Amino acid sequence: MKAVIDDKIPFIRGILEPYADVVYLPGGQIRRDHLLDADCLITRTRTRCNQELLKGTAVRFIASATIGFDHIDTLWCNKAGVRWTNSPGCNSGSVAQYITAALLEMSERLNFNLHDKTLGIIGVGHVGSKVQRIAELMGMNVLLNDPPRSRAEGPDHFTDLKKLLSDSDIITLHVPLNREGQDKTRHLVDREFLEAIKPGAILINTSRGEVVDEAELIRRLQGDQRPETRDRNKDNSSLVTRHLSLVIDVWNDEPHISRQLLSLTDIATPHIAGYSLDGKMNATRMVVQAVATEFGLKLDPEDGLTNLRACGLTDHGSRITLHDYIRATYDILADDRRLRESPETFEEQRNNYPEHREFNAHTIDPFPEGNLGHLLKSLGFKPA
Repeated sequence: MKAVIDDKIPFIRGILEPYADVVYLPGGQIRRDHLLDADCLITRTRTRCNQELLKGTAVRFIASATIGFDHIDTLWCNKAGVRWTNSPGCNSGSVAQYITAALLEMSERLNFNLHDKTLGIIGVGHVGSKVQRIAELMGMNVLLNDPPRSRAEGPDHFTDLKKLLSDSDIITLHVPLNREGQDKTRHLVDREFLEAIKPGAILINTSRGEVVDEAELIRRLQGDQRPETRDRNKDNSSLVTRHLSLVIDVWNDEPHISRQLLSLTDIATPHIAGYSLDGKMNATRMVVQAVATEFGLKLDPEDGLTNLRACGLTDHGSRITLHDYIRATYDILADDRRLRESPETFEEQRNNYPEHREFNAHTIDPFPEGNLGHLLKSLGFKPA
């Protein structure tokens, strides 16, 4: 057996070597001639798994260490008999941590209380469900939009898109990239979507870049910059500035992102929302297990994975708010600064991303008491 593996997938080296001839290559540089005699391809989003890459090769199984699978031409693979799998939910905790950090940062920056706000979640799968739980823990009102779930489960717990957009103070996107069909999400955020958003809203995108029509978004943001762009509020008692704030982790044309959109974004990061050490390990565990099952290998992925130790946070009285503790686990503004200082190194920043751990990997000594302690425990933090 031969396996070609994206060389940026962490923790995987040495696990499959007893069972296969293994070749490690940069994901964006994997070519057809590398796969001519390969049985298995283990990859991430930077490898476009399509007919051009795979036709005439020996590849019969693709395992992607990612939640999304829009980089895989699933229709062609299915017709060609190439089986494939992704890693659903592997980094959902990491993305939820990112959203928590973004919410707290924007609330501090714009001087509002989260418990006074309504969060609209579009896409309520692995990630969206965790974001829902965290938002409710922080006292936010939550609206959910997920057409496939609404059809399957009934509409009672879901809100139609138009109402969600008009009623939400903050909107966060957690949808797959569907380029066609009933649940098409490519350019979901278009002119009509942007015009329906309430004035002063915040839009967060950690799903896929193409979910947003960036040309329309830039047009809207440039309009916001005109000082006389105003609209009346619902009771017409006063004038309010029509403004849209942005938190963006995923972009069109990565790694060659729009510098114009970058300059208009409040918090900008290089597609790293799911890049916690825990999320990466989960993804590696899932792809190794998938390969073992597919090829009948008698291996336990845990045997080759590094044991991650808990991270201790010692509180000397400096951390007094939830934001203080969240920032101690993940500093979203550090990622923002790096991207703004060097957008041309987008891919390098992803490939050499600093390690950070999710909430449930952290212990606190001493553990806070009262409502803050209860909230931290609910988020996954543990007493030392």
